[in-house]
Amino acid sequence: MTILVDADACPVKREITEAAVRRGVRAIFVSGQYLRLPEHPLVKLYVAGEGFDAADDAIAAVVRPGTVTITSDVPLAHRAVEAGGAVLTPRGHEFDASNVGVALAQRDLKEALRGGVEGGAGVDVGRGPAPFDAAARRRFVDALDRVLTRIAKG
Repeated sequence: MTILVDADACPVKREITEAAVRRGVRAIFVSGQYLRLPEHPLVKLYVAGEGFDAADDAIAAVVRPGTVTITSDVPLAHRAVEAGGAVLTPRGHEFDASNVGVALAQRDLKEALRGGVEGGAGVDVGRGPAPFDAAARRRFVDALDRVLTRIAKG
């Protein structure tokens, strides 16, 4: 079992590290640049480089059943689910085969409405996510524990 972390903007690095150490599970933080992480044999940093989607591509290349990917990036979540891995957002939402396709379609629609693709309408589609607070952090910790327990049971 391995935890793969899309680490550049991840607000729950400490919680992931604590869970990995507590459970004896490897946590690999994948980033476009160097990040300071706690020194522990189970915690590793992989610097994928600054290329567009370099970290996402590095994570997607190693996802398989038994991995848990932590990301807010819906296209990466889709790739990880298709490869058989479990996926959690830093807010504790789990993506799986039943919901990741819809999330990807919604993301693509919003991007098109904002004008992020050729011919987009330039429409304001919302205020963005709620602030990341202690409740979101607790939801993540609980969700990570549930997913790791489920994977360990096989």
